[in-house]
Amino acid sequence: MNSIATPIPTETELVARAEAMIPWLREKADAVEKARMVPRDTIQAFQEAGFFRILQPRRWGGYEMNPNVLNRVLMELARGCPSSAWNVMVLGVHPFEVGLLDSRCGDELWGEDDSRLVSSSYAPFGTVTAVDGGYLLDGEWLTSSGCDHAAGGAFLGGRVAENGETVFRSFWVQAGDFEIVDDWQVVGLAGTGSKKLVIREVFVPAYRSHAIGAYGQDSHGQVNNLYKVPFFYVFYAAVSSVIIGMARGMVDLYIEHMKPRQNINQAIGAAVQDPFIKNRLGEATAKILACSSRVLHNTEEAWSYAARGELVPLDVRVRHFATNQFTGGECFEAAHMIFKKTSTRGIWLNSPLQRQMRDILVGANHITQNQDNIGDLLGGQLLGSPLPAVNPFGVKA
Repeated sequence: MNSIATPIPTETELVARAEAMIPWLREKADAVEKARMVPRDTIQAFQEAGFFRILQPRRWGGYEMNPNVLNRVLMELARGCPSSAWNVMVLGVHPFEVGLLDSRCGDELWGEDDSRLVSSSYAPFGTVTAVDGGYLLDGEWLTSSGCDHAAGGAFLGGRVAENGETVFRSFWVQAGDFEIVDDWQVVGLAGTGSKKLVIREVFVPAYRSHAIGAYGQDSHGQVNNLYKVPFFYVFYAAVSSVIIGMARGMVDLYIEHMKPRQNINQAIGAAVQDPFIKNRLGEATAKILACSSRVLHNTEEAWSYAARGELVPLDVRVRHFATNQFTGGECFEAAHMIFKKTSTRGIWLNSPLQRQMRDILVGANHITQNQDNIGDLLGGQLLGSPLPAVNPFGVKA
């Protein structure tokens, strides 16, 4: 074992560590974007701070804490460098997923080094075939954020035919079983290093896989209390938390930009006296705070069930799953609202404002922020409509 962050810190300590890193991360953000990956010294700093252990099972050196601890850490880190925070989110969520698997997986991953990290690519781009004793994976899986730092391999998503139906499963694949291809050339969150993984006919034993949407006594009845929170919810809330942090970072930059600014073409010289500049800031802040409150409240509600050893009821899961997905769009609106008031001063490539805006745009495009298709799911559930035949709640309609 290679524990580096004991004893277990408190939530207050972890969030304070993240907040203290904001200036340092902001200084590095431009270089991170240009390098198109988070540097190893930054990942090491996150390791030493204990961020990757927040959701890791205690059995293997983790803290096994309320998911809101990670959410609050992410909301701070993303104020400084969105790409770095995104890596913490992805690499920090997957220890939770290990907690859902056969204990052999935790032993294999962390038996010799409990700081090993795992990346992911859930979109089922490759093919999966059920074979004797497990599954055969072949193909290309895109956008594996932080994969350069994931000595523990990656979780890959795939659809497979089982017992007459199609099941969406997650497969833990060893790092030596795939090739990383650097194809990450994007408009925002460029520093996440979300590269392609290429796999050629790799066998994955059945115990290294789980039905990612399954939720019930069979799949979650015997896991530790933390892992009774649905994985989809934990992952989606973590993505939302990074986006909230990005939007808060935009507010930070906007305030710093406007305080010394003089508007030479207006009767009101000082920007801080301009009612429109103040109004945009106030409205944007209200939107971001509403998103933050919703994500933290939803997570706390889910945790209240899990902490008692109970599964989260279906109506609560649907509400959480749906409402958190509005975060990206609402934070983008808030950020764009104030970005527009920076006029031409915010668009120069040497301005951190434009980089923060691009990062928020890309974050809001993530599949976990699919507000266009999710409103009818919640509305239908409230009106008593049945869930669609294919749904992420482990319910067979």
